[in-house]
Amino acid sequence: MATAGQPKLIVVADAEALAQAAAERVVARVVANPGRIAICLTGGSSPKKLYQLLSSEAWRGKIPWDRVHWFIGDERFVPESDPLNNMAVAREIFLDRNAPPGHIHPIPTTAESPDQSAETYARELQAFYGSDQLDPARPLFDLVLMGAGPDGHTASLFPGYPAVEETARWVVGVPKANVAPFVSRVSLTLPALASCREMLFEIAGHDKQPILTRLLNGETLPAVRARSNGETLWLVDQAALPEGIRGGR
Repeated sequence: MATAGQPKLIVVADAEALAQAAAERVVARVVANPGRIAICLTGGSSPKKLYQLLSSEAWRGKIPWDRVHWFIGDERFVPESDPLNNMAVAREIFLDRNAPPGHIHPIPTTAESPDQSAETYARELQAFYGSDQLDPARPLFDLVLMGAGPDGHTASLFPGYPAVEETARWVVGVPKANVAPFVSRVSLTLPALASCREMLFEIAGHDKQPILTRLLNGETLPAVRARSNGETLWLVDQAALPEGIRGGR
């Protein structure tokens, strides 16, 4: 699938401003679609402030919860009761108290293997989409939230792993992670993630400076290769910016 041009870099002051800007992007995408809406969440620590905002009194009224379906880009192959489970964190912070239960679509982790889990989730995505073939003119998601790991991975697509080269399947099992926690994963593939109107990366904190430097230099890392067929945005706080471009561009 062909992807759009270079990501747009948006620089904000700090992690709080980043969460605010991300919430504004979520609401903008929701408002832009008068029909059924699909948002693909991300795991890890970067989106927690955003999730807290979306559940706050100031923001939850801006979302038509009865029209929004919530998916997730990757999952650690652990039980839903495990604190490492990405969707369980999102559910606890904001989904369970706001979204209809049938509109929350976790990656199942009760299958015998990550590969079986991936097949099950692919079928669920395809049933929601209404086809087993992605049409560039009809995105699967309105918005895909993403992060970037210290090795340049995004979702659970790690550098040098076969999963990052997948072009046919929508979801794949990842038997071993490249970074902690070293548990098996299930991940959407680059073509499935690309099928969106907007892909929004959240990159915050001083510890992200080294990997953001590599991303801005255009290394062929998964987080660089992940592009929306629509619009791709890198939302970055000042602490994550390399010294040479501090202040944004």
